Amino acid sequence: MTSTRQASPAADIQPVRRALLSVSDKTGLIEFARALHEAGVELVSTGGTAKAIKEASLPVRDVAELTGFPEMMDGRVKTLHPMVHGGLLAIRDDAGHKAAMEAHGIGQIDLLCVNLYPFEETVAKGGDYDDCVENIDIGGPAMIRAAAKNHAYVAVIVEGSDYSKIIEEIKSHKGTTLATRKALAHKAYARTAAYDAAISNWFATTLGNEAPDWRAFGGYLKQTLRYGENPHQNAAFYVSGEQREGVSTAQQLQGKELSYNNINDTDAAFELVSEFDPKIAPAIAIIKHANPCGVASGSSLADAYRKAFACDTVSAFGGIIAANLPLDGETAEEIAKIFTEVIIAPGADEDARRIIGAKKNLRLLITGGLADATSPGLTVKSVSGGMLVQSRDNGHIELDDLKVVTKRQPTQQELKDLLFAFRVCKHVKSNAIIYVKDGATVGIGAGQMSRVDSARIAARKAQDAAEALGLDKPATIGSVVASDAFFPFADGLLSAAEAGATAVIQPGGSMRDDEVIAAADEKGLAMVMTGMRHFRH
Repeated sequence: MTSTRQASPAADIQPVRRALLSVSDKTGLIEFARALHEAGVELVSTGGTAKAIKEASLPVRDVAELTGFPEMMDGRVKTLHPMVHGGLLAIRDDAGHKAAMEAHGIGQIDLLCVNLYPFEETVAKGGDYDDCVENIDIGGPAMIRAAAKNHAYVAVIVEGSDYSKIIEEIKSHKGTTLATRKALAHKAYARTAAYDAAISNWFATTLGNEAPDWRAFGGYLKQTLRYGENPHQNAAFYVSGEQREGVSTAQQLQGKELSYNNINDTDAAFELVSEFDPKIAPAIAIIKHANPCGVASGSSLADAYRKAFACDTVSAFGGIIAANLPLDGETAEEIAKIFTEVIIAPGADEDARRIIGAKKNLRLLITGGLADATSPGLTVKSVSGGMLVQSRDNGHIELDDLKVVTKRQPTQQELKDLLFAFRVCKHVKSNAIIYVKDGATVGIGAGQMSRVDSARIAARKAQDAAEALGLDKPATIGSVVASDAFFPFADGLLSAAEAGATAVIQPGGSMRDDEVIAAADEKGLAMVMTGMRHFRH
């Protein structure tokens, strides 16, 4: 039922005489409580919060004294009471509300400070089902929403970063301003929405429900960005709380703030390089506009960088570099030879930090580890009037997954390069064609409307790279080639053969697979099929 009641306008400045504090994160709590006490504010609190305030020798009234009921059911029921919600929701200027408060002995609560049970943290730490359920807050969101609704009179704080703002206002104005209360109410509703989104998505995962009737997403502002993809677009960077190593969890050691495009490209670079196990070989990925322009493994990180850079020395300028091992001095020296926007790696030694430190605008991000390329997750894309949600492409092809479909069997080196190429292919915009030789990309064709065009572009870039390096022939001669989806016709495969490829990896599944296999046999190519497609739009 909705209310049509017309309330009298509330005064801009509302005094704070009583505050209810109930927080799981007690950072800054005592300093805040002391400042409120010194301002003459009565403190009311619950459980562990009340205990902490008492231990700081500050006067505090237990919420059980306010309600006349003890905390019960392991603390599940303590603030769900008219004495609390009446004090939060009462319209101070309404005669009926005032009469009800007087009749039932309800005192007004002018300030609410609540941060919620750490549900997101519990899930991130791998808590079991019962532990996660027990960390679903009920009273907290109910109070937050009540206080936020009545923001004309009540200020609500949901994170400690707002403590100082409230204290300053109380000192300056003997209360809180309407502008501040509105801003805090906005934050409060966003916080409970993100909290409920985390809970509902956890339930969906637990139940194996891949397409729930209602889907919500939430995030916390990490960084306000100067602009989006283009200067006329507004942008901000929000983090979901997922503890996945990468750009959202990385520590930035130096350099100016990341831009929208930097963040997008850095994420693409790190997700790609995380495909390659550092226990097998060092690997480097160089990204430009969310597409790789060079990826390689090598005997060392510096060797991998030189091989990746050789794939496309032009596009690498101003690119993003990701490493699957901590950055060392030799690699840093190589990278520092050209302009680079961002480096992201699991770590960096002192030599690398010193060398990169001389490049004041070069951002260096440290993640502490690699992302798990096989872990589940969701990706979201907005469309007009809605959003597309899908599971993360965590498909991972190993040697045993390959099916040889040609007369010629691939060699051991070709097999290694085919797997390498297919892992790169997963991170290239469709249609994608990747040439690889000796653990390094030597030609990349991305984002074309036709697969044959991608094959030709990749070959053309390989020729350009050969000319830039002073080679007598392109490195595609004797390479392998990967396609992110099946060849609908034999023409794309024939283009790869013309470029010098000797082996092919592709998903298969075309109605013309037999025709493509026959063309491969005619050219003496070895071809394997994966049964897994990696479209990336």
